[in-house]
Amino acid sequence: MADLLELEGEVHGPYVRQALAEIGHLTPRRVLDIGSGPGVAACRMAEVFPQAEVTAVDGTPELLARAEERAARLGVRLRTRLAEFPAELDGLGPADLVWTGQVVHHVGDQQDALRRLAGLLTPGGVLAVVEGGLPPRWLPRDVGFGRPGLQERLDAAQADRFSRMRDELPGSVPVVEDWPGMLRTAGLTGARSRTFLVDHPAPLATGPDGPARLFARWSLERCRNGLADLLDDEDLRTLDRLLDPADPAGVDRRPDLFLLTAKTVHFGTAA
Repeated sequence: MADLLELEGEVHGPYVRQALAEIGHLTPRRVLDIGSGPGVAACRMAEVFPQAEVTAVDGTPELLARAEERAARLGVRLRTRLAEFPAELDGLGPADLVWTGQVVHHVGDQQDALRRLAGLLTPGGVLAVVEGGLPPRWLPRDVGFGRPGLQERLDAAQADRFSRMRDELPGSVPVVEDWPGMLRTAGLTGARSRTFLVDHPAPLATGPDGPARLFARWSLERCRNGLADLLDDEDLRTLDRLLDPADPAGVDRRPDLFLLTAKTVHFGTAA
């Protein structure tokens, strides 16, 4: 999972750059990346805001160790802090920019999590919450075998699994996921959303120079392993063939593999 998270961060890197350009007017002294994982976005922020104290915050020590290794490799200044989200946010201290990427939906009470995040901001500080967007597309509608429309069925299965995950979270609270509205309820002003395109066109590079192709393989492997009970036998056979490294029509070798997705970032400002 750590490898996948780091690879995902690298492949999706263009949207982080674009999102940070949206708040380029900031000159933060302190930045927190809450739920930083292996620190891909945090290192990007350390690069964009070299004058700031940037801290990667996560509840998994192994991921924070990866973040430290990444920062050393890239030559950027990065601090790390072990803290569970959202229970241990209060001890982090104030920040001028708080970033959190695809973390809030893992908490039962999302509105309360946003309130806690907003409470970390200095006056005029910005909270940036990455949630939503569009599911990734890797393949043509008709891949040449199996039923056309495989990715749409994977989307439906993943949406069903996501809803079950939300329902089973401790203290799960239903909420209309109007993220700007939720940011306003959390006490922030100027709430807005921007969606950024991630576009890696075909043909994706192969081998060590092909992180997007490797990410496609790992993502489809997760679908094959995690959604097997929600897919029919024909779709499972299609996935097996796509994941067969010896098959010319598999994701490792086919020339029409691409990555197209969109990530939405919701911004709010502390009064």
